[in-house]
Amino acid sequence: MLRVFRAIPHERIRLVVFDLDGTLIDSTIDLCNSVNATLREFGRAELPAGQITGYIGDGAQMLVRRALFGANEPPVHTEEENRLLDAAMRFFLTYYRAHKLDFTYAYEGVLEALAAVEPNPAGGKRQMAGLTNKPVGPARAICDALGLAPYLFKVYGGDSFPTKKPDPLGLNTLIEEAGAKPEETLMIGDSEVDVKTARHAGAWALGCTYGLAPHTLDEMKPDLTVDHPTDWIEALNGSQQ
Repeated sequence: MLRVFRAIPHERIRLVVFDLDGTLIDSTIDLCNSVNATLREFGRAELPAGQITGYIGDGAQMLVRRALFGANEPPVHTEEENRLLDAAMRFFLTYYRAHKLDFTYAYEGVLEALAAVEPNPAGGKRQMAGLTNKPVGPARAICDALGLAPYLFKVYGGDSFPTKKPDPLGLNTLIEEAGAKPEETLMIGDSEVDVKTARHAGAWALGCTYGLAPHTLDEMKPDLTVDHPTDWIEALNGSQQ
């Protein structure tokens, strides 16, 4: 279902930028398994999947940090805690790279929707790209394996730039590389991080309620929300009623 809070000029959209986790793919099980493997390795108790899922979205380091120290952990840690975090990060990344595709899959309808929204009703093709806070290596490997890569002219990750979403640097870079303007760009994601990224860049924002953090879309409202990837087709190619 498509819900419109502010109608976007869909025929003018030349660039569509997608978040990855919770938007194009469901990677919950592999991320949770990797976090719990890390906790076991360092003598910590495993966490329930629901808790870990709430920690996803701000990059791998923040995910591991929250798993080790809690969501409300202090910003400054002791030297010993920082050593633990560094070692845990190395283990997590090694484990996740090996297990990133054990259970991860593209959401139903994603490939169909990508194929349908690539042509612009006004003529020509839209450019599409991926922008995630996940490390870029696993992100690109997942896109290759799940058939997403042919639709995306670039995929950037959380370690592609000095800053991560919601800083607009990655989105601004994609806008420049695509030869588009912010007002011709739509950011699609499942959390307030993606909406903030779009707002900071002056782009439009579409929120996916089926993702990992739909509750945060109430805190930072996008221009549109959808309940299924195939709703992108109506948002970009049809009428927005």
